[in-house]
Amino acid sequence: MFSLNDNMRYWLYSEPTDMRKSFFSLSGIVTNLMKKDIHSGDVFIFLNKPRTRIKLLHMEPGGLVLYSKILDGGTFVRPAKTSDNPIEWSDLVMMVEGIVENPAYRRKRIRSLRDRQIY
Repeated sequence: MFSLNDNMRYWLYSEPTDMRKSFFSLSGIVTNLMKKDIHSGDVFIFLNKPRTRIKLLHMEPGGLVLYSKILDGGTFVRPAKTSDNPIEWSDLVMMVEGIVENPAYRRKRIRSLRDRQIY
């Protein structure tokens, strides 16, 4: 069951991540490099170097859940404020959906979505 919402904390890992990593390798990054507790209920976000893939790791009752998205064009935009603070739910949604606050700065995939015809 999908259970991500605006009541959770979202931590964006600051380094590019090898997207071949899965549950246990990403859990190791959370524990050893991010110094966070995987069992906290927080969501941990990882991007690859070209920012075309994203993974979200989350511990739910019953086990780990891994959400993944691969773009067919464009890149994910990192939120501006990602130091040692969690990012907001709205920042995650905008990042995943490709929404950029500055209208003069558009990503390729936003243009391609706008140009598509819906029947």
